[in-house]
Amino acid sequence: MTSIGTGYDLSNSVFSPDGRNFQVEYAVKAVENGGTAIGIRCKDGVVLAVEKIITSKLLKPGANKRIATVDRHVGVVSAGLVPDGRHFVSRARDEASSWRNVYKGPIPVSALSNRLGSYVQAYTLYSSVRPFGVTAIIGGWDSEAELAVDGQVGNGPNSGSGGRVEGAKAGGPGLYMVEPSGLYWGYYGAATGKGRQAAKAELEKLDLASGSLSLAEGVKEAARIIYVAHEDSKDKEFELEMSWISSMDGPTKGRHEEVPKELLEEAETAAKKALEDDEGDETTKGESE
Repeated sequence: MTSIGTGYDLSNSVFSPDGRNFQVEYAVKAVENGGTAIGIRCKDGVVLAVEKIITSKLLKPGANKRIATVDRHVGVVSAGLVPDGRHFVSRARDEASSWRNVYKGPIPVSALSNRLGSYVQAYTLYSSVRPFGVTAIIGGWDSEAELAVDGQVGNGPNSGSGGRVEGAKAGGPGLYMVEPSGLYWGYYGAATGKGRQAAKAELEKLDLASGSLSLAEGVKEAARIIYVAHEDSKDKEFELEMSWISSMDGPTKGRHEEVPKELLEEAETAAKKALEDDEGDETTKGESE
């Protein structure tokens, strides 16, 4: 039995006979048509970057931000439908505010991602709503990373499952990606949008799991990767938007901020040069063959 064209895509509260939810799949397609967005988890922070396609010469440069601050220590960037992304950010801010009111402290990045994943998933359950047309990357710094975990709350065991780990640290950089289905994972490097395949290939070349990449290097790599991912849409002009969150000892003091203009321009210049060098090497290789 085929489920294509048989009406199973009219409501997102109905599965097709082979277990597919077409409305969610359509939302993923909307994301794939959006500008590329990436996140890189570094040893001392997180970098977020997005490719903003310039659809009109009348648009003011620097306006129409695609990266938003959710709480002082958390930022969100999304690919897909921009209005959906803004609603997603609004909900994220509500969740962060609610956590502060209840627990009197900043919300952990993992807890925020969990709550937002559940919220997005709820929009795949009812026929009166539609799934979010965005995939969002959430990055932040949990300040507890400066403190060793040498104690624990409650009466849990000192060792074993749920117990204390010697020398362990809590918090640190966090990077998560929430998809239209509500699925979310923790990442060292995440990419979504039109150029996600090229961006993922470049991210996989970086040794992110070892935690050796510094925040300053992450900014340069993020700019380079966005330029590489943009090659498939080279006929369209774009604006690079980038933000970062550092450790308490870093340049942003644990806060989510825009990358300074001078550093952003320097990273863009290096990215363009790297792209030109790669094109030159390919031309030389082709001529030699």
